[in-house]
Amino acid sequence: MDVLKNKKLIYIFIGIITIIICVIICVFIELNDNKNSNNYFPEDSIVNNENIENFGTKEKTENNIIVHVAGEVNNPGLVEMKEGSRIKDVVEKAGGFTNEADIDKVNLAYEVQDEQKIVIPNINDQSDDVSIIDENTDFIKSDSNNKKGKININTATQSELESLTGIGPSMASKIIEYRKENGKFKSVEDIKNVSGIGSTKYESIKDEISIN
Repeated sequence: MDVLKNKKLIYIFIGIITIIICVIICVFIELNDNKNSNNYFPEDSIVNNENIENFGTKEKTENNIIVHVAGEVNNPGLVEMKEGSRIKDVVEKAGGFTNEADIDKVNLAYEVQDEQKIVIPNINDQSDDVSIIDENTDFIKSDSNNKKGKININTATQSELESLTGIGPSMASKIIEYRKENGKFKSVEDIKNVSGIGSTKYESIKDEISIN
């Protein structure tokens, strides 16, 4: 009887060990599958023309923007970038300039916005500088504001706005914040809707600004 009892205990012990091993194996397999599934998409990504149709099905990451870069870059296409990225960052994400790129015409410090198209010029192009097309297909020249002596308040960066008469860092930030919340200025005079810009300040900058 003691021998039979001992055999039963051995069988029970073996059964328990077997169950524990099976549970450990299942947990390990599940953890490994989850780890692999998290590696499908990098935080920032570029989509070339070959798979551009599939890009539209992937939702934009929160706080990121999507920019279309074309022209003289090694990997033209759609690029997902962090907010506040510059043309320099976009070009790097697109594989860098080609040997035919006219780098002197590119304002690398220009801050890009969501849904813009950045066209890097060829050294044989006759245009003045890089073309930037926003979501409404308005053409913007990265350096043309300075050449015309006017700042485009719909696209100007913080530093460009600060170059206006009487506009400091705080007021420049308010203009950018207003633009983000309310969209583009429909007229130059609409800048008076920004808190802190009254008729007097408007009169001092109206000849320095434009909306296109």
